[in-house]
This record gives sequence, C-alpha cells and structure tokens, in this order.
Amino acid sequence: MTDMRRTLLWVVFTMSLVLLWDKWTVHNGQPSMFGGSPRPAATTPVTAAASQPGVAATPPAVGVPSPSAAAVPGAAPAASAPATPAPTTAAAGSEKITLTTDVVKATFDSQGGTLVHLELLGYKDSVHRKWYEAFLDVFSSRPAAQDTPNIVLFDQTAKRVYLAQTGLITAQPGVTLPTHLTQMKPVVSERSLKDGSNELQIRFESPAADGLRLVKTYTLKRGEYTIGVKHEFINDSAQPVTPQLYLQLARDGNPPEGESSFYFTFTGPAMYTEAGKFHKIDFKDIEKGKVDIPKSADNGWVAMVQHYFASAWVLAGNEPRDFRVQKVGDNLYSIAMVVPLGEVAAGGRKELQSTLFAGPQEENKLAALAPGLELVKDYGWFTPLAKPLFWLLTKLHAVLGNWGWSIVALVVLLKIAFYWLNASAYRSMAKMKAVAPRVTELRERYKDKPQQMQQEMMRIYREEKVNPLGGCLPIVAQMPFFIALYWVLLSSVEMRGAPWILWVHDLSQPDPYFILPLLMTASSLFQTWLNPTPPDPVQARMMWIMPLVFSVMFFFFPAGLVLYWLTNNILSIAQQWFINKKLGVLGK
Repeated sequence: MTDMRRTLLWVVFTMSLVLLWDKWTVHNGQPSMFGGSPRPAATTPVTAAASQPGVAATPPAVGVPSPSAAAVPGAAPAASAPATPAPTTAAAGSEKITLTTDVVKATFDSQGGTLVHLELLGYKDSVHRKWYEAFLDVFSSRPAAQDTPNIVLFDQTAKRVYLAQTGLITAQPGVTLPTHLTQMKPVVSERSLKDGSNELQIRFESPAADGLRLVKTYTLKRGEYTIGVKHEFINDSAQPVTPQLYLQLARDGNPPEGESSFYFTFTGPAMYTEAGKFHKIDFKDIEKGKVDIPKSADNGWVAMVQHYFASAWVLAGNEPRDFRVQKVGDNLYSIAMVVPLGEVAAGGRKELQSTLFAGPQEENKLAALAPGLELVKDYGWFTPLAKPLFWLLTKLHAVLGNWGWSIVALVVLLKIAFYWLNASAYRSMAKMKAVAPRVTELRERYKDKPQQMQQEMMRIYREEKVNPLGGCLPIVAQMPFFIALYWVLLSSVEMRGAPWILWVHDLSQPDPYFILPLLMTASSLFQTWLNPTPPDPVQARMMWIMPLVFSVMFFFFPAGLVLYWLTNNILSIAQQWFINKKLGVLGK
C-alpha cells in the first residue's frame, strides 16, 4: 500500500511538471509533446482588408467550388455550390460609419455593409492596463483607470481580423448578386443615441446591377448587445431569381491577447442545432479538414467564442439552413449559416430578419435569446453541476452585492453540505497520524523483509480500525463539485472588473500584490502539516514539495479562483484542526 501511494505521488508530480512545461512551449508557438499543432502565436501577421486580398476580398466562406472547399466537411458540394463572387470594388473607396449606443460603439464599412469594429463600452481591456494602475487603485475608489481602452470584439487591423459579414449567393448561371464585397450606399440619420431615444438605425443599399438589389438595415437598441439585421432582396429584373443569404463570422486564429498559459479557455467557431446539440470547432481541425458538424437543419445558430465574450448569428424562425465552416485565408477562418430565400419572381421581393449578438457571455440573457446559446459559456463535462452552482452564486450575489463575498459564501455552503463526508476523511487521516510512529518503527525493524513489513502494517491498521484509503475516498467524491465551481468562476464574465476588498479590484485578474497566492501557499503547507506524515522519507518530502509546486500556478490564476481555493483551504483546516485536537493527535 505504501509503495503504491508513493508511486502515485511521483506520477502526479511528474505529470504535473510535464503538463506545465508542455503548456509553456505551446504558448510560445512550439509543437506540443503530445502531438497536434501549436496554437498560433499572438504575433502572427494578419494584414488588414485594404492590403491583403485574402482577407478583404475573402469570398463568402460558403460553397466555394474549389479543391480546398471540397475538402472541408460542411461546405456544399462543388457541383451544386453557388459561384464565388468576384471582388469587383476596391476596399480603398469604402466609407466607415460609427454608431454609438450606451453599451457599444459599432463601425460599419460601406463595402458590403460589414460590421468591422465593435467596442464594448462597459468592459475595459485589463490586458492594456499600466503596471502601476493596480497600486493606484488601492488608494482610490475607481474600478479601472479612465484611459484604459474598451474591449474590442469585431476588428479589422494589421494584427486582428474579426468580422460579421452577410451577402447573397446563387447557383443560377449568369446571375451575380450583392455580397460582402459589394460597395453599398449608407443611409443614416443619428450616429449616437440621444436622451429619450431607444434605438439607432443604419441602412445599406447595393447598386441595382441587372435590377437586383440588396438592402441591409441594422438596428441597435439601448442597453442591448443584440443588433437586429433585416435583409431585403429586391428583384427588378425580368426573370425569377433564387438567392441564398449567408450570415457569416470570420476570424483569425490568434488567441485573445493576454490569455494565460496556466489555464485553457476555448477560442474558435461554435454551432448548435436541436438534433446535433452544441459543437465547438478547433481551428486546427479546420486546417486538417476534420470538422464533423451537422450539414443542415431548420433551427440552430453559429457563433465565434472566446473567453468571456462571443458573437452569434441567430434566426427567429424555422427557416431551413446549411452550416459551413472553412479556412478562407492565411490564418483566417469562418463559420456561416446559408439560408435559401426561395424563388423571387420578377418584380418581387423577399426579406429575412436575423439577430447578430456580440457581447458578454451572460448566461441567463443568452438562454433567453436562443435555445442553447448559453452553452457558448462552456463548462465542458461539468455542465450539469456547474449550472446549478452558477445559479446559486447569482442568488448569493443578489443578497450580498459583492462577487468576492458571494464566492466565499458559496464555498461555505458547499463545505456545510459535505461536512460529514469531510469529517469522515479527517478522522481517518487523524487515525493514520496516530499510528504513524508505530508504522515508522515497523519500517525500520523489517526494512529487509518487505513482505513481513506489509503484513505487520496491515495488522496494525486492523487493530486500530484504520482504513489507509479512508482519507482519500470522501475527498475524491467531492472533487467534481469543486472542479465545476472552478469552471464557473473561470468562465463567468461577471467576475470581470468585479472588486472584492481593498487591493482586489478585479476578480478575473491575478492578485497584483500576490497576497492571496501567498496565503494560499501558506494554507496548503499548514494543511500538509496537519495530515499524517508518510513513513517513507521520500514520500514525506514529496508531500511538502507538491504544495509548493502547485502553488506556483496560483500566482497567475485570477484572484476569484485563488479566493475560492483559499476559502476552501481555511475551512478544511478549521475542520481538520478540530478533529485532530479532539482525537489527541494535533502536532504529532
């Protein structure tokens, strides 16, 4: 039993070091030791639309009849796919129009009526905060420096490409329809939301080439991260036309700037249908042509996901739609819904209303917007446990009004719920600590007779009614709940910019003075002292080294996560101290 426990400790310790090293090498653009491609480095050059035809002139990533498209699952077969629209107008002649509401600042490009820049006015980009601002915050009541830039989702610069594009395609020969490359005429009255006004609108109309026109109308509303997008196709030609509308999100494969190397959060396309449920799609799978998603449905949505934020195209009705994912350029990927509009007769018109969401992953609001949309806030395998834990956390916040104290209160409730299970584990550990001197003496006496030593040790355990695994199993049974709470705190955008006390002004950022990680390290070492000392000297040293090794990660974890673990440690120490003192093994 002792040899097994020692082996397990060495395996855990070694694998932890290997995983930490592998994570560091992948973060710096090197290949993973476990196979697969490294994630794209943050410095990967992605040129702006005006200078790179592969980006600005990207044809709709839907049904492109080319060898590369045919290799990507989810793309329409080349035989039935609409032809790729040609970039007939240069991006240099386009006009940029910016609309500002109380929560977003959105910039549209007249080329295609594309949303090319979106700032979230209520969320500051803490990655760009100056090093001394956290120190200044301790002596002021401001949550963040005034000159800290806003979070930017959609963007089109030399470093980033992230766009919401729409347009029309058709399989009819000889028919050319307006796409996201077509120069359109903007019509806008107000560019900022006035007092007493609840919405802003901007309208884009394409030229009447061959009598075929597309009109896009964007509606931004006060206090909302959803944008209503109405598409009207007008057929003033002499023949019927069968158009398809694509709603597309295009993004480079770079991770968000400032992403931590010590924990993983997903960045990339996602989709949902009632039959196929939620799918995350890795950029590397798109590169390899290994995307396996539903091809079509009469429901569902497409999205681009990153830590805390997301964008998504949503349709209110049950229109048939195709789902397509592609690599459309160097380090540029897209996910799209393609909606057949049916045959539009000569002189007729057809319109379709859609919703573009771009904002924070607020779970309850996303769930109300579309079925399954709250799943972009990804808890992974722990979703069944994480959802009720988040619900309880929000209820505690409604009472306490502080996310930090809500975390503390939630951990307290969990410790109360598992009190008797923990008590059983700590009693077992206390008994192990009480018999530890006798076991140590046995090891010395029978060090040359391992089989007899094991027999004598098991005899002592039977006489003292000690189960060597009794201290582990109850704790293992609780681990899924605490891991689920870990993902709740890591994924919840509510932690962003949320203060706790004094120096902690943002629970989503590391503690600027490392006070919480240092207390976490101290509590872990104290808990090790409370636990029974293994008779094997090597194993005993390992028990002191491992808390120090794992504590390194907490110096880079968000303060909210460290606060959660620290609270759990303190409560565990209090309970274990009480039980050890009651059984008379404290300090042994």
